[in-house]
Amino acid sequence: MTERIRIGIVGYGNLGRGVETALALSPDLDLIGVFSRRDPLSVTTARADTPVYAMSQLDEFAERVDVLILCGGSKSDLPEQTPALAARFSVVDSFDTHAKVPEHFAAVNEAAAAGGNVAIISTGWDPGLFSLNRLFGEAILPQGETYTFWGRGLSQGHSDALRRIPGVAGAVQYTLPSEDAIERVRAGENPELSTREKHDRQCFVVLEPGADADAVRETIVTMPDYFEPYDTTVEFITAEELARDHAGMPHGGFVIRSGESSPGTTQTIEYRLALDSNPEFTSSVLVAYARAAGKLSRGGSTGAFTPFDIAPGLLSPKTPEQLRKELL
Repeated sequence: MTERIRIGIVGYGNLGRGVETALALSPDLDLIGVFSRRDPLSVTTARADTPVYAMSQLDEFAERVDVLILCGGSKSDLPEQTPALAARFSVVDSFDTHAKVPEHFAAVNEAAAAGGNVAIISTGWDPGLFSLNRLFGEAILPQGETYTFWGRGLSQGHSDALRRIPGVAGAVQYTLPSEDAIERVRAGENPELSTREKHDRQCFVVLEPGADADAVRETIVTMPDYFEPYDTTVEFITAEELARDHAGMPHGGFVIRSGESSPGTTQTIEYRLALDSNPEFTSSVLVAYARAAGKLSRGGSTGAFTPFDIAPGLLSPKTPEQLRKELL
């Protein structure tokens, strides 16, 4: 029997809780504990038997943890945490700032290679699973166009970016796809669509007492990468309204590739996700890639990888023989 892979969770918000839950469904993975910047005694985990440790204790677990799953935010946490921890452990993250993936990869690759570890970055569903489907579409239908639509759904990364703005006490952000644009793509029109034509961003924000609403709004709509490229609306609400109306975390979207395999022969590939819980699904993806990271590390691999580099069989707890028999 293959030796079980031992996992540590770094950070315990919605994503960390989701990883804890997903690990309980994975018979080949063992959760060693949660590592938090907060006082461990203040962290209440989903499972009563999950140990919680201070981040400062991580190095004590160098021989007890095979892979760390990093559950911080992409705006401020992961750019620092992933390279720092990849130098000491094999890691998996869900870095999702598309424009900065190349520089994040370079920093993580240098650290992981120097430390002799494996690091798999950007393993959520976009980037992540949607990235793979964009690749499949382009490879299979080289003459065509690829379109990605997100939502309607709550974005964890964008909501986290909102909450880090001075004067913001709480916030959520929804991504809204254009139904007209989706139908044009499905019809095979292959339209040229600008970023603004494909999606809107809708922000619901709770202000701290005395905060300047106009200043907060301006900071939001001009934030590079996150909000500036889109038509963004900002609505200020109460903390009670936020708790009552925005506690759920649905999300989803589509990747559509439309192209011709010969003149006049149109082919369309569509991949869809419909998620009741964005963080729980993202967590499940992270756990699958943590399994792959553990296998790669045990095989002697080092350095950084993305979902493009990971053979699908490495994501499964099943043996290659089982996969060939049951799924191929």
